[in-house]
Amino acid sequence: MEAPNAPPETSDTLEASSRTPEAPGPPAPPVSVLDLTPTPPQDPAASLADAPPDWFHDLHLDDIEAALTAGREDFELRPFFRSPLTSRDAIVYRHEVFRDLERPEVRATITAFAERMAAMRGQLARANKVHVDLERQRWLLDAAGTYQEAVERLQDGLAATRPDARGLRRLGAFLETYVAGPSFADLGRDISTVRAGLDGITYRLAISGGQVRVSRYEHEPDYGAHVLATFERFSQGATERYMFRSGQGQDMNHVEAEILERVALLYPAPFAALRTFCADHTDFLDPTVARFDREVQFYLAYLEYLAPIRAAGLAIAYPEIDEAHATLDVRSAYDLALASLRVGEGATVVPNDLALAGPERIIVVSGPNQGGKTTFARTVGQLHHLALVGCPVAAASARLPLVDRIFTHFEREEDLQEQSGKLEDDLRRIHRILDEATSRSLLVINESFASTTLQDALFLSTEVLRSVIACGLWCVTVTFLDELASLGPETVSMVSSVDPDDPTRRTFKVIRRPADGLAYAMAVAEKHGLTYAQLTGRRR
Repeated sequence: MEAPNAPPETSDTLEASSRTPEAPGPPAPPVSVLDLTPTPPQDPAASLADAPPDWFHDLHLDDIEAALTAGREDFELRPFFRSPLTSRDAIVYRHEVFRDLERPEVRATITAFAERMAAMRGQLARANKVHVDLERQRWLLDAAGTYQEAVERLQDGLAATRPDARGLRRLGAFLETYVAGPSFADLGRDISTVRAGLDGITYRLAISGGQVRVSRYEHEPDYGAHVLATFERFSQGATERYMFRSGQGQDMNHVEAEILERVALLYPAPFAALRTFCADHTDFLDPTVARFDREVQFYLAYLEYLAPIRAAGLAIAYPEIDEAHATLDVRSAYDLALASLRVGEGATVVPNDLALAGPERIIVVSGPNQGGKTTFARTVGQLHHLALVGCPVAAASARLPLVDRIFTHFEREEDLQEQSGKLEDDLRRIHRILDEATSRSLLVINESFASTTLQDALFLSTEVLRSVIACGLWCVTVTFLDELASLGPETVSMVSSVDPDDPTRRTFKVIRRPADGLAYAMAVAEKHGLTYAQLTGRRR
């Protein structure tokens, strides 16, 4: 391959920019669409525990989290879903963004921005992967151009749609200043200048045997047009076209790289400008724009997760948060993780109501096995966690206390490597919970102490609930012990119901009424002809 003698550039040669760096001004306050009072962004891994808390698994929140983060692993959204907010206003701040994103015009603006930023990240990844410097520089230029377009379109879209959310309005105000500022203006001008210089390059390839000669295009005749005209007479109507772009979607091979190097020798000024651009704009991505690109994925992922659930006709509500801790009132609530599975299978989901007022703090759930008791308790825990991270909840309406922590005490498989037995482990865990809980905490208990005798289970469960009452925390407990529902005015009995015409068929409705396990047992016995009267009547 022959290297040409590079002729000097003409008077329209591009000049490589060399600006004096701007003096740094005072740092702008952080802008966040997730945090009402944001702090500077940190490394996501620094705020992420190695494993979620135990109650995440107990409440099936780990299943929801896995669905939200699937395909979005690069954004590391788990800290957002695991970190409860501590004030009503912080929760409402996120509700505002969710509500705006439910407007189609706002959603379209944000989705288009996210898609352009994804394309930019792909271009940057290519730039970091290739080994030919000129190719790497061009990918960086393209990434900067995609970023510039993403930011400008986002600013235009927010200005046109006028979102109500404080977070999005703050972002819009930042973008207005940023786009009008010198750094972004310099970026756009340099992109246009360098692209124009590169787009203006034309050259010739002369291929003879094993040699390729690269030279300037000097307005020679286009022999391709003559060839096409010669064969036009043989044309027989529309035919399939076999045009393609050489090497599209692939890295340059060594021949293409050599050709590019020789073109750069022929036209040094445009490539010098490209090299200077890459040196000046290596870190073109603004931290606030990058932060928004990551944070908004939390909203988009959750709304995508809710879409099929809503399409199935299930209600979704923005919870009212009671900072006074006086009321818990929820209508048509359901297990969100279970609903996601059942909707996908085309199955129905049974919602339930619950309410506590005045001195009431504890829901005691009893009833037949496999009747939906644990699902009901899990639903209560999910409602509170989703509310605490600022998400809409699985209910028609919800008024929830602002709890400070959530605890669960679910049955664990016995660890054979531990010296202590299962009962001792249960007692240690509940003791630790009661030590850490406050009057503003929520505790979800699922059939604890089932490994011991009925008498011991009743004694231990009674003592635990008396400690819960003394502490004043909110509690839902699933039990087979009806006596726990009448410990005092703080306790409320709810029972998983059955079909009155067929006591063996569960309805999965959990209703507020006195516990009556004996009545249920009698109904089942009667259905199968096993009551005392039925059995003694057979002897006669």
